[in-house]
Amino acid sequence: MANDAFNVKIGINPISWSNDDLPSLGGETPLYTALTEGRAIGYQGFELGNKFPREPDALRELMAGYRLDVVSGWYSGRLATRSVDEEIAAVEPHLRLLAGNGCKVMVYGEVADSIQGERTVPLYKRPRFRDDDPFKRYGERLTAFGRYLLRHGVRLAYHHHMGAYVEAPGDIDRAMAYTGDEIGLLFDSGHAYFGGGNPLDILTKHIHRVCHVHCKDVRPAIIRHARNRQWSFLDSVLNGVFTVPGDGAIDFAAIIDTLRTHAYQGWLVVEAEQDPAVAPSYAYASKGYRTLRALVDGTPLKEVA
Repeated sequence: MANDAFNVKIGINPISWSNDDLPSLGGETPLYTALTEGRAIGYQGFELGNKFPREPDALRELMAGYRLDVVSGWYSGRLATRSVDEEIAAVEPHLRLLAGNGCKVMVYGEVADSIQGERTVPLYKRPRFRDDDPFKRYGERLTAFGRYLLRHGVRLAYHHHMGAYVEAPGDIDRAMAYTGDEIGLLFDSGHAYFGGGNPLDILTKHIHRVCHVHCKDVRPAIIRHARNRQWSFLDSVLNGVFTVPGDGAIDFAAIIDTLRTHAYQGWLVVEAEQDPAVAPSYAYASKGYRTLRALVDGTPLKEVA
């Protein structure tokens, strides 16, 4: 268990077993396989995917049967193009699902104009705010929406993401500058690196807004190919751009040390989109868990096979 000074839990996203955006990757894998294996590995909770029940009571009963927590769940937001009132109406079922299962954060991904799910559109064609004014207005809408979520006990965890409006380090800076403290940052190590930044620098700069952490590693050679060959986000995933902590180039020891130093409390979530036919789900999920567990517990990484 994590010690009292570093109150974190280690969870996982089911994307290691089946991919919502690319159903061909593990689409045949039943949910019970992911939950059974995740629990056996040692994970304490799961983020949601499209195979989970969407009613609060049914979800609570399912997860209790595996002695697993509901960590959070992705919400496809569109505040870049619609009003706060429209977003509040759209989020209601998802908010009820999360709040009814004890979740403290909601993963907010901006999908308006996003190309992250477009197989044939290269990443350089992602949307951008043309200047600061529309970005500021976006930030105002986010803050108002986040304030609404907080009234229901859930904090908005903003996910900077490849192919979306907020991808690069400068985008993250402005998103945090133009929103209030109602909005937390979901720090994603893999997207931080792929987006052109140094993950540790981004984490350190915005540590006081970080309310949720996605732990994914990267393969830099694949990132170079993705940029040079103008791949889409999905093609980048198919070619293995991401992997689990301990299997790529990111210094997770420094990341965990920074989180510990600043008394981060919350979840560390392994989330690494890969093809399970190439990267077997159990083996890679186990490696990611053992890497994080060793770092949280202060065990030498050389002991992690």
